[in-house]
Amino acid sequence: MDLDFLPEHADFRKEVRDWIEASYPAETRRKQEAGEHLGKEDILAWHRTLHNKGWLTPSWPVEYGGTGWDSVRKYIFSEELARAQTSQTSFGLGMIGPVLYTFATPEQKEKFLPGTMNGDIWWCQGYSEPGAGSDLAGLSTRAVRDGDHYIVNGQKTWTTQGHFADWGFFLVRTDPDAKKQEGISFLLIDMTSPGITVRPIITIEGGHEVNDVFLDNVRVPVANLIGEENKGWTVAKYLLGHERTGIAGVARSKRGIERLRELATAELADDAQPLINDSDFRRKVAELEVDLAALEYTELRSLASESKGKGPGPEASLLKVKGTEVGQRLTELTLEAAAHYGAPYSRGMGDNIGPVGPDYAGKAAPTYFNMRKTSIFGGSNEIQRNIIAKAVLGL
Repeated sequence: MDLDFLPEHADFRKEVRDWIEASYPAETRRKQEAGEHLGKEDILAWHRTLHNKGWLTPSWPVEYGGTGWDSVRKYIFSEELARAQTSQTSFGLGMIGPVLYTFATPEQKEKFLPGTMNGDIWWCQGYSEPGAGSDLAGLSTRAVRDGDHYIVNGQKTWTTQGHFADWGFFLVRTDPDAKKQEGISFLLIDMTSPGITVRPIITIEGGHEVNDVFLDNVRVPVANLIGEENKGWTVAKYLLGHERTGIAGVARSKRGIERLRELATAELADDAQPLINDSDFRRKVAELEVDLAALEYTELRSLASESKGKGPGPEASLLKVKGTEVGQRLTELTLEAAAHYGAPYSRGMGDNIGPVGPDYAGKAAPTYFNMRKTSIFGGSNEIQRNIIAKAVLGL
């Protein structure tokens, strides 16, 4: 693994840090600090700022808009984004983007890649179904060929940002008689098509991030098929490899631990001892830091492998499992540090109802609740352990 930091990398880090500080949209920052949910335009503001700079997709091949950075610069860039606590970019970049430049026809690339890059096309993912989540290959949404179209019927669920989406990438069953993985195709579907209904799912912390999507006799051109008919499982696995690597969130967790230590070492009123003086809490933070360091080196090995032209392998499953576990433990400790101030609303009357305590405490409980889902989406952690057992251990 050749990821030595050189003086030129220190200069690059400063360049990135200074640019983010000067360029991150002020209104997006204000909403984040106030704990408000970000809307589509908030996310697109940062997306387009990065695109205009040419730093939106560092890991893409240069011919499709990548930066050509080495693996160290990519890593530094991700660290600095996390340090500045920037918002995420549009949903499709890390998943459908690599699928398009790897599997799409020249015509499909010309149609979809520019809009994905500049923010004109917002994507959602149509994978999970009410009866096919962890067992994704058990999906039942049907696509029946009708001339130069498919007729699609079914339901998808947990569709992240589907209410924002212009297009979706969907797994559909095109051969009901084949083995589960062998009868699936990968379709791009216009979300404004007649027959599509998007219904919100409000999550436990009160956010609207995910949705149910119903497809009722939706006509989809055969030209929107990615790869071969009934070979969509190969495309789906490739996409999930990129998604799982991104879910690890090492840089974000590093910044989260720094913030946790700041909270736990803060001076308290009435001569109370800082929480970090509690040996049990200090032990839990130290154990989390050790696990995060191990996860970071695994991610660095994965980056070094990708820099040699290799795509995500079974290590993506390991990154996903440990990354989400670390993230969940981090939010648990942050909520513990917030103590009773973590209650999201006061028990006052009338206009006095609202967040109480320090600003950080008001976000502790919602973040904790939202992070519960991460061990499920992108393929549940139990399924990832099965993949590791088979691909790595040969079981």
